[in-house]
Amino acid sequence: MGLTEYPGNRGGDLFEKFQQWRNSLAGSRRFQSWAARFPLVKYLARRDGEKLFDLVAGFSYSQTLQAFVAFDLATHLKAGPRSAADLALRCDVPQRRMEVLCQAAAALGLLKRSKDAKFALARLGAAVPGVPGLREMILHHDVLYRDLRDPVAFFRGETDTELAGFWPYVFGAAGDVDPEIAQTYSQLMSDSQVLVAEETLKAVDLSSCGKLLDIGGGTGAFLSAVGASYPDLALQLFDLPEVAPHAQARFEREGLADRASITTGSFREDSIPEGASTISLVRVLYDHQDDTVRGLLAKVFKALPENGSLIISEPMSGGSKPDRTADAYFALYCMAMRTGCVRSADRISQLLSEVGFADISQRATDRPFITRVVTARKPSNQLDKSVNNI
Repeated sequence: MGLTEYPGNRGGDLFEKFQQWRNSLAGSRRFQSWAARFPLVKYLARRDGEKLFDLVAGFSYSQTLQAFVAFDLATHLKAGPRSAADLALRCDVPQRRMEVLCQAAAALGLLKRSKDAKFALARLGAAVPGVPGLREMILHHDVLYRDLRDPVAFFRGETDTELAGFWPYVFGAAGDVDPEIAQTYSQLMSDSQVLVAEETLKAVDLSSCGKLLDIGGGTGAFLSAVGASYPDLALQLFDLPEVAPHAQARFEREGLADRASITTGSFREDSIPEGASTISLVRVLYDHQDDTVRGLLAKVFKALPENGSLIISEPMSGGSKPDRTADAYFALYCMAMRTGCVRSADRISQLLSEVGFADISQRATDRPFITRVVTARKPSNQLDKSVNNI
């Protein structure tokens, strides 16, 4: 029972009344005008105003970033500062419009403007090409922006989102899929997996693991990172037949073919291969609804030996403490894909517990905006609760 639920405890009521009074003041134009002049609260009023305006202008900010990437300004400025006129010629953009773009990019910290009106890369702009998968992610956001152009319809579920059409290959939809789309988005997932792998491997220790099975591992990016860190670990990938050739090529290219095997299938329809002491689900659960996730976790539980381990790594909601990256970005992205949802670590832990897992742990990562990690263990000498759930 929560604090405010006890009869006679007025602490919660008083706090709620204070919040209502504060919110009423904040929404008063007269109070806002006074606060903007009064020294003790002027800073807070200005800060709140700037935050609100950032929300209003956020779409323009993201479009400036997309133009920065689409025109490849980081490459044009890699050798040193250039004028807007020079960049306009290189990018086939009217000079005045390039000036506006450069000014906007400088205001957002992507560029720096010198006194002689030349523009150079700022640290933030210089970092964009170095983040695996970031450029491709930014460029494909034009689809997400179109899906969100009518937010009321979007949140009512009345939008036939385009983004859902770009991922049938990844999710194993039947029918022909444009090979160029398949390659583009498989590469996007592979590139962005590099950062996810880095964070995951800092959060877990696989030194005592004999064999790792990665479910839904795509082209093998995560297993390749694991193989580089653990040279004696046996690796196995389980995914759809369409991705197997790409994964095999990666394993051969990176010298892992002798200890990396591939089993094809769909976890929706097929059993999970047995024999691995640890199973990983990297950016898999948030692509699916609860019923599918329960079924998958039950199959994983059945496939693991006693004391076998499960690693889950993906963006996770902040739950009771909403997180900007997960709750204001990935949650909307999943909704646009119409396939899954972003869950909190607590919700994932609950689903794990329901199918029988124990020793469920939420592992800290250095960059939670990239991924969070939950681990669990299949207990020994316990009836496999998952059998009836499959």
